[in-house]
Amino acid sequence: MLWSGIGTACALGLMATLGQDVTYPPAEALPVISELPDPFLRPDGFRIQSKRDWERQRKALLSLILRYEYGEMPPVSRNIRAQILSSHPIEGGVEREILLTMGPKGGVSIHLFLSEPEGEGRHPALITGDLNWGRIKPEIVREVVGRGYTLAVFNREEIASDSNAQTGVYKAYPNYTGGRLAAWAWGYHRVIDYLLTLPNVDGKHIAATGHSRGGKAALLAGATDTRIALTAPNNSGCGGAGCYRILIGKCEDITAITKNFPFWFAPRFHEFVGKVDRLPFDQHTVKALIAPRALLTTEALGDHWANPEGSQITHSAAKEVFDFLGAGERIGIRFREGGHEHNLQDWTALLDFADLQFFGKGSSSAFSAFAFPNAERGHAWQRPKR
Repeated sequence: MLWSGIGTACALGLMATLGQDVTYPPAEALPVISELPDPFLRPDGFRIQSKRDWERQRKALLSLILRYEYGEMPPVSRNIRAQILSSHPIEGGVEREILLTMGPKGGVSIHLFLSEPEGEGRHPALITGDLNWGRIKPEIVREVVGRGYTLAVFNREEIASDSNAQTGVYKAYPNYTGGRLAAWAWGYHRVIDYLLTLPNVDGKHIAATGHSRGGKAALLAGATDTRIALTAPNNSGCGGAGCYRILIGKCEDITAITKNFPFWFAPRFHEFVGKVDRLPFDQHTVKALIAPRALLTTEALGDHWANPEGSQITHSAAKEVFDFLGAGERIGIRFREGGHEHNLQDWTALLDFADLQFFGKGSSSAFSAFAFPNAERGHAWQRPKR
């Protein structure tokens, strides 16, 4: 049985979570939804009314998003092994290079660089998979470590190459068909598995960040792993914090991204090219999956390809869910001047937001200012009154 109208898509995911047989129809068979889809809508056409309903709704939406957009996650690996390759002092702490192996017969391996602050006790941790773009700049490492955070950096292309090549998880799990963004998000999860074995890591205060395509992966990592207390995509654009339905200026859209990077997504995501209004969710839905955990979106005003105004629109829509759950102060957005990079200003904003969320330092008002006060709302629905 399928529900009609705007609730059809949610019905499919919810049926899956309840163990019922379900098929996911092609894009052309889904209803047209011109506005940003309502994340509160249940399959029976009614909307959820209480916080206790959200977790089941969240699982339904996650199932839907993975099936249509990103593809399923790789199997969870239970056999992670660590070998310390080197260790040396840095300003304010120590840096270690560690080789992690995981998967069938240890078939997936990554190099992890840990920059740890001095001092006893447990430290919060920031994770990024952007090592493939080069080492994090020394001034950023100093800032992170100096603020009392452990910085964990890995190369997501060791998890899976940024191409159609069958390396990493695709070689280890030959039947795996999810996209690269899902595979890279899985890499964040495996790094967390290792960090939680360390006595000096505070497992309740782990943040995931990344830039551009790495930001897309970080957003998905946070949406799919509740151990991530703070998710912080930077300039992540289309397929990340941006918006598929609302495009401002010359920015990346579903046509361009699926043409240039089809391997990032689920095999059937291309069905929505020219039919984006049949997508049963938008990126505000992905952001909403993180609630009530913390989410920070950092954007550059000159990064037009990443659709920063669209990111503000999805932020506002996702905030409806955060507010509904009583977590409105746990979602933030920060804009800066400049272009497409992950610079010290972005990292400082992340650290400030982490200090606020983890330790109550600072003010949430610093992360609520909009750069586009006249941006369209994108939806007519509002959160249910509790």
